Amino acid sequence: MHVNRTQFLEEGYLVLREVVPPEELAALRESYELLVSRQREIWAKERAPDEPPGGVWENSPQPRLLLSREPLASLVDEKTANAVEIWAHENTQGVSSELLGVEDAGVTEMMLMCNPVRDRGPAAWHRDHHPIDTAPLQGYIDDIVEAGPRYVQWNLSLYDDNVLWVLPGSHLRVNTEAENQQLLADPRAPLHGGVQTHLNAGDGVVYILPVLHWGSNYSRKMRRTIHGGFSEFTSYPAFDYVDCLAPGVQAMFDRWDERSSQLQVWTENALRAVIDKDADAYHTALDNMHPSRGEKGTLLSTVFLCKAACFVALAHGCEIADIPDDFRNRGKSSHAITLNWGPAFAEEWFTRDEASLLWKRFQPLDARLKTDEEHFSPGFQSGPMRYYFNEMPINYGVADFIESWKV
Repeated sequence: MHVNRTQFLEEGYLVLREVVPPEELAALRESYELLVSRQREIWAKERAPDEPPGGVWENSPQPRLLLSREPLASLVDEKTANAVEIWAHENTQGVSSELLGVEDAGVTEMMLMCNPVRDRGPAAWHRDHHPIDTAPLQGYIDDIVEAGPRYVQWNLSLYDDNVLWVLPGSHLRVNTEAENQQLLADPRAPLHGGVQTHLNAGDGVVYILPVLHWGSNYSRKMRRTIHGGFSEFTSYPAFDYVDCLAPGVQAMFDRWDERSSQLQVWTENALRAVIDKDADAYHTALDNMHPSRGEKGTLLSTVFLCKAACFVALAHGCEIADIPDDFRNRGKSSHAITLNWGPAFAEEWFTRDEASLLWKRFQPLDARLKTDEEHFSPGFQSGPMRYYFNEMPINYGVADFIESWKV
């Protein structure tokens, strides 16, 4: 499939036709509908006493199936293997590799977005971006401009779908003042310059986070839209369903899992270098993790490691002041793209004393990422907080971070 990478990097998205080959569409619909029925049974069993009989299926404005997480992952079998294999197709994995500028992009998440049982209307414009536990927006922008995106996200429609809107070019800049005023006035209305993506069954839209985008209308109209993304690394273990996949696809998942295990080792190496005050080892670990990244990308990775250090400390019960509950909750799961490997990594790879010392080394950087008082910027999936939404530390680089160890 031909793609225009230059246009993708400039506008932040591409609409691609017949990503699902027409001859495969009916079978893919059938498999996903079987998975929907299996997930609905799970939701019905898990419902709270005060919830309707269908549980999440009836309550959610956008019911989602999470194929890469338990319990649904264990229910993928030979009958539904193509629901996973579509992520290994040349039109998805191959295109993602080309757009990312890597040889072998790995799938990071696999979902299905469904219509609600009753009309729910529009969501709010937002960036899939959480500065509280990742990094300020400008860090992402600088890294994308310098070396391209680290992650691409997909909506792949099984039926005609015009729900998604995007704001072209917004992945490369902060909001304008006019956009902020619009978003504050009504975040659920069309945004000036926004583009509605009209997908026919089998079409896809692939986009760069943190582009501003909008779920414009969650109605009862039939919606089955595959959703997920790719990076160089995956963020979950290979589940049992891998044995159900075609041999070539199994090999791909094995490669991605092996690379992610290696990334965990490099993450540990970077954090131990900070503990040991070993600048050379720190640079080596960063070069191993992201060899194509420049100075801005290296700083972004350092901010990610700062958050990871905080998660490690929290997992060991270290006392850390002024950490919001939202941040603590996000540390309970893994997110390979931002070098957060979850509590198991923290507890198995570091002692409590190491975790405490690690956080002490990163505290000066953490302080530079925060303001004195809570503030808010529209278009993010976070409420008011002290962490900067947009701004990276001024006149600050990795060398300054390393220098702070000596204090």
